[in-house]
Amino acid sequence: MAPRAGSASAFSRAEAQDRFRELRSATGLIDDAELDNVWAALETVRPEEMLGSWKGAQFVTGHPVNAMLEKARWFGKTFVSRTDVKPMICRDDEGNLYSDTKLGKGEASLWSVDFRGEVTASMVYDGQPIIDHFKKVDENTVMGIMNGKGAVVDGRYLYFLLDRI
Repeated sequence: MAPRAGSASAFSRAEAQDRFRELRSATGLIDDAELDNVWAALETVRPEEMLGSWKGAQFVTGHPVNAMLEKARWFGKTFVSRTDVKPMICRDDEGNLYSDTKLGKGEASLWSVDFRGEVTASMVYDGQPIIDHFKKVDENTVMGIMNGKGAVVDGRYLYFLLDRI
């Protein structure tokens, strides 16, 4: 069972940052519980810290959305302001970046939301029941967990990361 708020993390913050770096370059499937342990030790982030453009990558856990994001050529996210977020920046056939509002069912906004007993920056999709929660790995990298009725499949979350461009 992964640690939740109020319980001790399996890692110190520094250990979680080190393990995050190892997992982001791992090949093969990554265990959800290990990602939860890393998440539990990371620092929360304020919405204002998310502003800007971010390149995304996903942790391959076998979650069904892993294949969907790859097929969509998902590139990352752009946080213009708290009320103007482009969650599905993708590449077209020519390699150009665009906001895929069809796939994202609109765009999104940025809020402070309680998740697992901690308030952290969270992106709320406009047109679907999905919330992406973020925690800070370092000044230019965040870890994300996709949550909500449209994202949790068989009790499993999608785990991803964003690097500031």
